[in-house]
Amino acid sequence: MSEKIPVTQEGFQELQNEINHLIHVERPQVIEDLKDARAQGDLSENADYDAARDRQARVEARIRELENIISNVVIISEGDKKGKARTVKLGSTVTILDLEMNQEFTYSIVGSVEADPINGKLSNVSPLAAAIIDHKVNEEVEVNVDNPYLVRIITIK
Repeated sequence: MSEKIPVTQEGFQELQNEINHLIHVERPQVIEDLKDARAQGDLSENADYDAARDRQARVEARIRELENIISNVVIISEGDKKGKARTVKLGSTVTILDLEMNQEFTYSIVGSVEADPINGKLSNVSPLAAAIIDHKVNEEVEVNVDNPYLVRIITIK
């Protein structure tokens, strides 16, 4: 994978924390679990050994995945901290008004690796984020999904 992966500085730190935890906490624990399971004797019918091997495979796969992501990261700025940004872009924090529900929502536009819609982090490739990117405050934008809807951009930071 050589495609660059956009993440915020905060998202990059979370990736670093996760890989450090896996390498320095999870991996040694799995090795210890494997030693304990091997000490029980016959490995052919040892559920603890099978579970430890399965966990080891998941931990090692996630470490490889994180190493790949981290090696291709591009840190994105989080908008203009001194004032109002002109247009929505990757790294912006945007408040929108859903015109159908007449309800405001605030989202940070982030790369897909750190997307977490429940916590207000939208992937830049999600339909809503893709629709509002490059638009300005007070513009109404149609979000093209199965049931299209309109939003108005209230603020951009």
